[in-house]
Amino acid sequence: MPPPADQTVPLLPDPAPGDGGVTILNGRCRIVTRDEHSLVVIDGIPTINHAIKDRMAEAYAMVTLVDQEYATQKQVASAFGVSTRTVRRQQERFAQGGLAALGRTSGYPKGRPRVSTVRSRQVDRLKTQGCSNRQIAARLGVTEKAVRKLARRLGWKQEEPEGAQEALNLQVPGADPNLSASSATPDDKGDAPPAPPADPNLSASSDEEDPEWSMDPDPADRVVDRFLAYMGMLADAAPIFRPGSRVPGAGVLLAVPWLVRSGVLQCARDVYGGIGPAFYGLRTVIVTLVLMALLRIRHPEGLKEHNAQDLGRIIGLDRAPETKTVRRKLSRLAAMGRAADFQRALVRRRVEAVGDAVGFLYVDGHVRVYHGKRPIPKAHVTRMRISMPAITDYWVNDATGDPLMVITAEANAGLVKTLPPLLRQVRALVGERPMTVIFDRGGWSPSLFLDLIGAGFDIMTYRKGPLRPVPAGQFKKHEEMIDGRTVSYCLADKGAWLMGGKLRLRQVTRRSDDGHQTAILTSRRDLSAVQVAWRMFERWRQENFFKYLKHNYALDALVDYNVEPDDPARSVPNPQWAKIDAMMRKAKTELTRIQARYGMEAVLNVEQLRRTMRGFKIANAEILQQVLAAMKRYVLLYGQRSRTPKRVPVGQVTPGQVIKLSTERKLLTNILKMVAYQAESDLVRILAPFYKRTDDEGRRLVTTALCSPADIDVADGTLLVRLAPLSSPHRSRAIAALCQELNRSPVCFPGTKLVMRFAVDGPQTP
Repeated sequence: MPPPADQTVPLLPDPAPGDGGVTILNGRCRIVTRDEHSLVVIDGIPTINHAIKDRMAEAYAMVTLVDQEYATQKQVASAFGVSTRTVRRQQERFAQGGLAALGRTSGYPKGRPRVSTVRSRQVDRLKTQGCSNRQIAARLGVTEKAVRKLARRLGWKQEEPEGAQEALNLQVPGADPNLSASSATPDDKGDAPPAPPADPNLSASSDEEDPEWSMDPDPADRVVDRFLAYMGMLADAAPIFRPGSRVPGAGVLLAVPWLVRSGVLQCARDVYGGIGPAFYGLRTVIVTLVLMALLRIRHPEGLKEHNAQDLGRIIGLDRAPETKTVRRKLSRLAAMGRAADFQRALVRRRVEAVGDAVGFLYVDGHVRVYHGKRPIPKAHVTRMRISMPAITDYWVNDATGDPLMVITAEANAGLVKTLPPLLRQVRALVGERPMTVIFDRGGWSPSLFLDLIGAGFDIMTYRKGPLRPVPAGQFKKHEEMIDGRTVSYCLADKGAWLMGGKLRLRQVTRRSDDGHQTAILTSRRDLSAVQVAWRMFERWRQENFFKYLKHNYALDALVDYNVEPDDPARSVPNPQWAKIDAMMRKAKTELTRIQARYGMEAVLNVEQLRRTMRGFKIANAEILQQVLAAMKRYVLLYGQRSRTPKRVPVGQVTPGQVIKLSTERKLLTNILKMVAYQAESDLVRILAPFYKRTDDEGRRLVTTALCSPADIDVADGTLLVRLAPLSSPHRSRAIAALCQELNRSPVCFPGTKLVMRFAVDGPQTP
């Protein structure tokens, strides 16, 4: 029956609220569900159609309704059967990553560390002590959001306290700085298993960190700890040592006491906090990498050439991490981007330890040649006398030649450009104590000298450029006792004025036996002439350091081949200018050659044949035309070079994206190699009173002892390391004396309560 004439029938009538398959959002929007599909109708117009099981399309429908203001978050959440929090989360994901972000699978994001249940007690204790969520997250190696959620579940609903420390690396008074997933006590909340009683590895006390515990009864099979790490309930495996005789490379444990006292592990915990749930945690990774360097395993691939079980016995595990594991751990640490902070923390510790050794700082650059295919800047390689793609690292060494810090120069910047920012970092770390910076001619710049002296630094360098020889009568023989050695030089001491008299320095000139003179400039007037010359010539300690690290620690080896974006506005030499300059030099050479020929014709001119200049020009017209053409070409090139900028942004000369080799992993490995070298140096200094040839063979002897096999014994809370005898009795006696010195201040192996003791096998007495 047709409707009455006065009644209008809508095209899409509004369904009643009780109709099946129809959900009303508001007066404008409704959702119609039919045959496993949903249709969003807005103002009577079908807008979005999607399958019910398509979660990404459903999320997009929710976001569209809210963002276009067709419905409120509450209305959309009620219609789709979710919470308003879910709607807000979908809006955030769509704003950050578009449709791809809406298609993310449910559950916790893969690869993101999370707080395990065994850490509830730790979070609760730190919150009681007043630590902020950010500090707790840094120490546990998780995100601040994860800590905030766990704290809310534990009942911490109040806001962060006023004045809470925000810096990640600051120590909170009263807080436990040695947190780890496996340091929970048996009564901790959660599902953590109780610690095994009467473990021989937990019989002594440790001042460095809380001891770890393990559920594995067999030290050679850590299957339980590996399972706990896989389940996210373990942050670092506990070291458990098993007795053994002649364990290869166990002599490297001689360096562990220095590793503990130097604060390297503490600095790593303060800076990195942790690397998430893992069997090989932060402490194990740092100890492993340093001991690898001391064992001359120079890069991760070198682990393939060693037995993993034997290396594992040295660090108290069933097996050492393999190549891919070490690379993965380095990548995780590099992703945090805190290598520079780690280095600064180590420098502060080192300055406190060495004291006056930082009064003289040697600064020099080391060029690492790059043989890959990436378009990176070139640098002059002095040892090869050629310009090649390379990376320049600038090292700062103390007065004894030990490394203090390293930075990578931007685009191989020279020492003159790199020195000011580098020394600003040094000043911030070392403090206001007086320091003398010693460098070679690469840093020659009188204006730089003036700036450094004004900033509170003293300088010492070789004089560069042409210099009038000092008369032989001004030289005198100077002799002085320095560091227990008699030092003698033939020196002349006088003043030097630079920059038109604005800068007055002291010049000490040394005259060698063959008459060669070497001039040294310095702003230090309190040192004797012998001390100035000796300090300057001791710069070769740094050169020897580069050579030693290159051959023993693979300083030039790349850790990875990753690249990262570089600044496209960075100024670089203009290759077009260099091309025109080369052409101009060639044109000048050609002009000089033709002019010489024309002049020779004038010298050999026979006046009887050509008495006038006009006659000479007529006879040599061809050569004259060549001279004029060469002059014209030179002038044109000179003008073209003048109009061409000498430097341009690198984006204008580099095709594609401007990149550079990643520096984070290389900096981190350089820092750990630097730590290993410092450990060697300090062991050599301890050895010095007991070995007469320490200056010549001390480091070689220490290296031999570190790489030698040793017996490992665990009893009564003591970890006894008994080294195998060395090649001769007097060398064994020297190492035995070194062991006794280490035993005077015993330490515990990191992560345990085992007190370390050292000896040399056999009846050796110093």
